[in-house]
Amino acid sequence: MEPLTELKQRLAEIADVQRAQSVLAWDMEVWMPPGGQKSRATQLATLEKIAHVRQTDDRIGELLDELEPQRASLDPDSDDACILRAARRDFEKLRRVPAELAGELAQVQAESHQAWVGARETSDFAAFQPWLERILELRRRWIECFAPYDDPYDVVLDDFEEGMRTEDVRAIFATLAPEISALVVAHASDEQDEFMQGPFALDQQEVLSRELIEAFGASWDAFRLDVVVHPFEVTLGVGDVRLTTRYAEDDLTSLFTAMHECGHGLYEWGVSPRLDRTPVAGGGSAALHESQSRLWENVVGRSLPFWRWFYPRVRNAFPDQLGNVPLTDFQRAVNRARRTFIRVDADETSYGLHVILRFELEQELVAGRLAVKDLPDAWNARFEELVGLEVPNDRLGVLQDSHWSTGLFGYFPTYLIGSVLSVQIWEKAREAHPDLEEQFERGEFAELHEWLRSNLYVHGSKFTPAETIERVVGGPIDSQPYLRYLRDKLGTLAAA
Repeated sequence: MEPLTELKQRLAEIADVQRAQSVLAWDMEVWMPPGGQKSRATQLATLEKIAHVRQTDDRIGELLDELEPQRASLDPDSDDACILRAARRDFEKLRRVPAELAGELAQVQAESHQAWVGARETSDFAAFQPWLERILELRRRWIECFAPYDDPYDVVLDDFEEGMRTEDVRAIFATLAPEISALVVAHASDEQDEFMQGPFALDQQEVLSRELIEAFGASWDAFRLDVVVHPFEVTLGVGDVRLTTRYAEDDLTSLFTAMHECGHGLYEWGVSPRLDRTPVAGGGSAALHESQSRLWENVVGRSLPFWRWFYPRVRNAFPDQLGNVPLTDFQRAVNRARRTFIRVDADETSYGLHVILRFELEQELVAGRLAVKDLPDAWNARFEELVGLEVPNDRLGVLQDSHWSTGLFGYFPTYLIGSVLSVQIWEKAREAHPDLEEQFERGEFAELHEWLRSNLYVHGSKFTPAETIERVVGGPIDSQPYLRYLRDKLGTLAAA
């Protein structure tokens, strides 16, 4: 068999095993009864070991070596050249990690997640503590596979943002933190918008969420929407995009969750089918992915033009609560800067402070400077310092996110970097189509969706994150457009 054909076949089989893992993980969070926890953890561990052994097989390395001269002769932007680059990176990276460690981590992650669900429900960090200690111990063993390193956090960050270093994130956040804090101090309000407290019938929230997902361009023959404890999106194959959400009668956060997860789904759905079952079939990086969820949720979904179109639908769904509330009051309410406990419910401005908190604590945990048993106290103290609120319990504090239960150290900073990128990308889209906001007022989003698909989505992860950002926005990550966007929005709201 020709070497490139053999390599692609092997990579396709690895991708199939990984998709099967994703199916089991999705089912574990959405449909699986609690009693299935132990057997599901074992299944995921087995599949992880199978995938790892295949990814690090000597034959993969031999084929990559054979194909190196061919890669040098290819157009560097071609699918094959990019697949070979990504396959080489994955092979050399994963060869450092023993298959047993990869399998053990997968099993403990599955068990730990279920422990987190129970601990969160009862607001009992002590019940989750031994699981987090175990996850962290395994993650540190993983990190040591990549020694020497400049910073242990570099290793976990690179899993989500190839090529980025901890010092890069620190530099970006050093610019953002004081500016965001100043905006929150200047604009945060304790004013209660009673009309935003419901009750909002859950079935109507689902109807509206589905309408938004359809309007943005998704198709229900390729998408699903289900309910979970902590919302997420996962793509299980071409034409199989799973969105999840959660509903509460006392707020309308579900509408923004739907837009957020839809942004992730549109990105994955827009990857060229030619790249399916290859190492470059997914989004370019976690930050690029978050740029899309944040763009659709915030830049589009909190804008006045958007609500000129969609607010009448929301008001018709909830006439008793919103029938007498003017559009300007509602739009101000969904953009108002507030001090709140929950990251996923935070306003667009203060959201960054929630991310910075987690980034700071993660570095301490990974480096061993902060013991897991001391994490709640460290969280509460730093949260009060950053956000200005005293955390009343673990459910509203250290237990609110699922990420650490599954070992996703290194992911949190990409949320804020993605927010920064969302505005850079939006400005480029608006340069190409200056009337986008007029289209939003008519409920038309196809032109934005198509521009994003053609300029970003279709490429998957063919290029490095830095290369992708350069191609889409014409330069590196820049915090200033994001800060300008926040200042302008808050200034407009204050003057209204």
